[in-house]
Amino acid sequence: MTYAPPRRRVIQRVRVVTNYRIQGKFGKRGVGYNIDSLLGEIRKILRTQGQHNIALIGAGRLGQAIASSPIFAEHGINIAAVFDTDPDKVGRPVGNVPVSDYARLSNTIREKNIIVGVVAVPADNAQRVADDLVESGVRIIFNYSEALLDVPQDVAVHTSNPAVELLYALYFYLT
Repeated sequence: MTYAPPRRRVIQRVRVVTNYRIQGKFGKRGVGYNIDSLLGEIRKILRTQGQHNIALIGAGRLGQAIASSPIFAEHGINIAAVFDTDPDKVGRPVGNVPVSDYARLSNTIREKNIIVGVVAVPADNAQRVADDLVESGVRIIFNYSEALLDVPQDVAVHTSNPAVELLYALYFYLT
């Protein structure tokens, strides 16, 4: 069996221009778009403009990889706090942020106006972390554990499991 990469979907220029026009006037007829201005307008539409503070819970290997990635800052996402229960990790930097004791989670979330919690802990601790995040006022949780989290309806949870993502890719792109 040979592997053929999936075809890219081609979006016609007319559709893109029409969709931008629906949102407002960005370019000049016959001239085109100022790229920086256009990117700014797209960020406004997608609500990715400005700075959003997030908390990362778990300073293990996955947490370190997340905190060290430059992609968050490029999109206005600030890892404002990192937490762990391991006393050996508390005080050490992960990315550019020192690890805080997990006991400070609630106070720090309120002090730093944190709106998103990223859960990078073992599955057996994930529900307790989610409960603490919700109790502290977080309404968006990114769950990198294998646990299925039970949260109130007004809390959005996105679960990302690399093994499941790989199986998905294998199934849809190799069949």
